[in-house]
Amino acid sequence: MKIHEYQGKDILRKFNVPVPEGYVAFSVGEAVENAKKLGTPVVVVKAQIHAGGRGKGGGVKVARGLHEVKDLAGQILGMNLVTHQTGPEGREVKKLLIEQGVDIERELYLGMVLDRSVSRFVMMASTAGGMEIEKVAEETPEKILKEWIDPKIGLQPFQARKLAFSLGLSGKQVNNAVKFMLSLYKAFMANDCSLAEINPLVVTKSGDVLALDAKINFDDSALYRQPHLPELRDIDEEEPLEVEASKYNLNYIKLDGNVGCMVNGAGLAMATMDIIKLAGGEPANFLDVGGGANVETVRNGFKIILADPNVKAILINIFGGIVRCDRVAQGVIEAVKTIDVNVPVVVRLAGTNAEEAAVMLKNSGLDFIVGDTIGDAAQKVVAAAKSARAKK
Repeated sequence: MKIHEYQGKDILRKFNVPVPEGYVAFSVGEAVENAKKLGTPVVVVKAQIHAGGRGKGGGVKVARGLHEVKDLAGQILGMNLVTHQTGPEGREVKKLLIEQGVDIERELYLGMVLDRSVSRFVMMASTAGGMEIEKVAEETPEKILKEWIDPKIGLQPFQARKLAFSLGLSGKQVNNAVKFMLSLYKAFMANDCSLAEINPLVVTKSGDVLALDAKINFDDSALYRQPHLPELRDIDEEEPLEVEASKYNLNYIKLDGNVGCMVNGAGLAMATMDIIKLAGGEPANFLDVGGGANVETVRNGFKIILADPNVKAILINIFGGIVRCDRVAQGVIEAVKTIDVNVPVVVRLAGTNAEEAAVMLKNSGLDFIVGDTIGDAAQKVVAAAKSARAKK
């Protein structure tokens, strides 16, 4: 689960992580009132959307005086902000963060994630603050410093000092940076975060260390023990079909292709998308219906997939392990009979009772295309999608 910058900073404040003073605004008038409340000569007006690169897209502006705050807030509120993370469609800005200006001496990077390769959390730091960390990792990986954290004892002060010295900090800057890192670690662990990214982490001319930006994501699987977090969710920032799918406990991610995918198991879903691309097609979604592919699950899956107008054909690729293939076939047949499926449907079922399932599909009276193997199914669904597109 993602949250906005202002929400992330509210969480960080509770754990004594230094952040600039700021207030969220939902209107131009509220932006001006917040600027008055700050009482600083320089104010930063920041668009609040779930995407990075806001500054490059024109969503972060510096104002000197209330008249500039009013003008800039009017320009940014309601704009369609396009960044490298939003895609060309962009996102509408519906709220702003009005924040005090900071006397910046240096911009750094600090982040924390789970390194699954070693089953430990890792704190990362870099002197390349304000840049896209993915680009830094690709072009100058030596600039990313890492400290892996023993889960039994947590982040230790000596590790934080090591990172601080490696960043070229000195004097009071080191002590402030160490306190910042230890507090960030506590905030991360206490809230079951999956990502905490401070970019940039700034050092002021007076030696203070502040989080000028804050990107925080949470582990969805741990939300049951974090009852205060779901209320921070902003559904307006999420893909509508993904929100709808979450109501039915379906794991759905919308993509840009035209071949809809309905699969059981995340690994099989990834493999299915890969083989569709190898067959010359483009997947329109990732949809994992889980282990219980019953009538209701399949019906809801169809509804979500068909709500995407780009879908020209659907591939159902199910491995019958936990769930028998004949039960899946019955679910598919009954679901198609109850909803209007107006695109070709290719079905590939393998595993327990696959032969019985094939007979059921053949005798259903419905126009299914049966794939013998995953490769055969991919070829057939890509051809069906191309044919349907050509007819239109």
